[in-house]
Amino acid sequence: MRRRVFGVFNIASIIVLLTSGGAFAEEKQTLSIVDDRGKTVLAPVNPKRIASVSYLAVDVALALGIKPVATTYMTAGREPDFLLGLTKDMKQIGQRAKPNLELLSEVRPDVIIAMKRYTVGNAPQFEKIAPYIAYNMELLSQSYQEVADLSKLFGKPQRGEELNAAFKKDLGAFAAKAPKDAHPRFQIMWAGDTPFSFHTENTAASIVAALGGDNIVGPMTKEGRFGEELSLETMLEKDPEVIFVYDSGPDRPHENNPIWQQLSAVKKGRVHYVGDEWVETNGPIARELVLREAAHYLYPDTFPAVDVKAEAARLIPADLQN
Repeated sequence: MRRRVFGVFNIASIIVLLTSGGAFAEEKQTLSIVDDRGKTVLAPVNPKRIASVSYLAVDVALALGIKPVATTYMTAGREPDFLLGLTKDMKQIGQRAKPNLELLSEVRPDVIIAMKRYTVGNAPQFEKIAPYIAYNMELLSQSYQEVADLSKLFGKPQRGEELNAAFKKDLGAFAAKAPKDAHPRFQIMWAGDTPFSFHTENTAASIVAALGGDNIVGPMTKEGRFGEELSLETMLEKDPEVIFVYDSGPDRPHENNPIWQQLSAVKKGRVHYVGDEWVETNGPIARELVLREAAHYLYPDTFPAVDVKAEAARLIPADLQN
């Protein structure tokens, strides 16, 4: 009799353990993330099919040894060097400012990592396709959290911590090596008749400023945007010594303005048309490359020129490059 009771007890215990174990396993398969909408999103850990609206999730995933299934592009037909052109193997779901929801739906993503300002207006549609996480992807202060969040979501939290720590260390080392008596005036801008230029808190601008550069656009105003339009007349007044232009194609209307030729940076050949890593800088690969490029462009006698593909190959696991 005692043996039977004991047997029943064991069976009941096993059922409880199996049930609780199943619940625990299910709980471990999801991660709760509060995105930049202030919304709590429950997403699957270790998603097999990652879709990226912007390059942030591609950048983080590749650094972790994972290849997403879909991404938007910055410029049609251009596969970014800082991602080793690996985006060619991913489904193209439109330009980042106008992602194609139909194409996105076709790839059946497990999770969508998106730039907030280009997708929040269609949030309900994105949420119908898959768990949708929206980040600002604008400021260096946000980059560390974005990398940490996505590394946890992609199943490699420790590697995310290592990537953040390595960048902070490199940023400090480069800043320490930069000349202390030089603070070149700089500007980061989109091409245009009235160029859109970026405040110091913007990720790329923060990196340049950390190296000793003096941003002519200055800091953000309270509750302000990460950038503003700056006329050529204002640019001449502030006279940047180094200009970084986001290279989005052959259309460069600012160069047609006669004021452009009067700028110190133009006269001295210090205008640099930079790659997509300068636009999408919040990922671990992009920010490391921008740090090295910025150091060289600011202080060419102190820091060597950068081979973007070679540096990217050092940061992306070899098995993804084949």
